[in-house]
Amino acid sequence: MKVLYIDRLMTLKLLVPSIGCSSCIETITKTIQSIDATASIVGDVANKSLEIDSQLPEAKIRNLIVVAGHKVS
Repeated sequence: MKVLYIDRLMTLKLLVPSIGCSSCIETITKTIQSIDATASIVGDVANKSLEIDSQLPEAKIRNLIVVAGHKVS
């Protein structure tokens, strides 16, 4: 029996109140991309938000943001 894996890209919009500068976004981006190299992360420092396109489950992404030293709302 053959098992087929279908890639599912998910877009998340998350508030991360601890974002203070672009370096924070870069740190989060590197942490997520260490697990999902194809992930796309766009951050907005003024709104303290992230838009993330990834194949990872939301819970894993939230955990990686915490690992990067930030809090997710």
